[in-house]
Amino acid sequence: IWCDSRAVQIGAKAAKEIGEQKCLQTLLNLPGNFTATRLKWIKDNEPDTYKKIYKAILPGEYIAMKMSDKIVTTPSGISEHIMWDYSKGSLADIMLDYFGFDKNFYADVMPSFAEQGELTAKAADELGLKAGTKISYRAGDQPNNALSLNVLNPGEIAATAGTSGVVYGISEKPAYDSKSRVNSFVHVNYSKENPRYGVLLCVSGTGILNSWLRTNIMDGMDYRSMNDLASTAPIGSDGLSILPFGNGAERTLENNDIGAQICGLRFNTHKKQHLLRAGQEGIVFALNFGLQIMHNIGVKVSKVRAGDANMFLSPLFGKAFACVTNAVVELYNTDGSAGAARGAALGTGFYKNLSEAFEGLKSTRTIEPDEKICDQYKQAYANWLEALKKSAGV
Repeated sequence: IWCDSRAVQIGAKAAKEIGEQKCLQTLLNLPGNFTATRLKWIKDNEPDTYKKIYKAILPGEYIAMKMSDKIVTTPSGISEHIMWDYSKGSLADIMLDYFGFDKNFYADVMPSFAEQGELTAKAADELGLKAGTKISYRAGDQPNNALSLNVLNPGEIAATAGTSGVVYGISEKPAYDSKSRVNSFVHVNYSKENPRYGVLLCVSGTGILNSWLRTNIMDGMDYRSMNDLASTAPIGSDGLSILPFGNGAERTLENNDIGAQICGLRFNTHKKQHLLRAGQEGIVFALNFGLQIMHNIGVKVSKVRAGDANMFLSPLFGKAFACVTNAVVELYNTDGSAGAARGAALGTGFYKNLSEAFEGLKSTRTIEPDEKICDQYKQAYANWLEALKKSAGV
């Protein structure tokens, strides 16, 4: 189901009527603008479509169904719907009852790493693969990104900075933010005996801000040249701050949609390089704002792993991220496809365990906080935070 903001009010109403504390204790989240509330939107606004529903599944599960003629899901997948009861380790009755969903809408639950089906002859012919090939792993984009970076145990953190920016930290204990500004999910290596949860921070306006600047301000200049130009402006962009919240409602702002904003613009001071630098700094500051929420609920951040791609290709962005978060950034030449391949191999028994699966994963480079400039970044973050407080009242 689409990823826009139309179900925000449904989620807010559900939280109020079920009870926010009950939602947080049971679901580790408020219902928010996730799959369950979007399904309720379909029920209310497209009843004819709703009546035709056989199963409510995620896109990857639909693809797996077409490949295998089997419909299954995982604890991690159910948690992405905000339909997982963390206290019981099963489908959440409080959501089924409140929204009036049929329990049979949801598929049978299997572990993330397991033989979940086989490629049918028809699918194999279309894909040019062998019939009977095992389907042995599935996950959402962020849990899979964390897997690709070998982020599996408490205290380990994965980050991405593409169109949207995500920080995903692992906890062994169910953790939630009282305002549901960050979200908790079941991680791919979860078991009842060895629970693992992923706490997710998302900033929707990340690389899309840099892309907007490139298209609308820089006439299509290549990103490397943009990075070079941005680095000619001083840290803090001479007082210019950009709030990068122009891509819909933001969880860290309690689902408010304040729009992107340029603050402190001085016509006699600021030039294109200031806008470019303020854009990259604003993204880092927005991610750090969310990291502080994660820190407050017990997710510690000292080392962050990321793919050597997207915004992390910018030296300015990487240095700013390390300084502002006070974390060592380890970059890897890997991506989600490599993580999925390792996961599938583990699911079939090719690897004995996760440690063996990641023996070949090596860091390409490391970015450490530069003490000579960190104080300047901390002051710039304080200025940015003041602009956010004035705009959003956080």
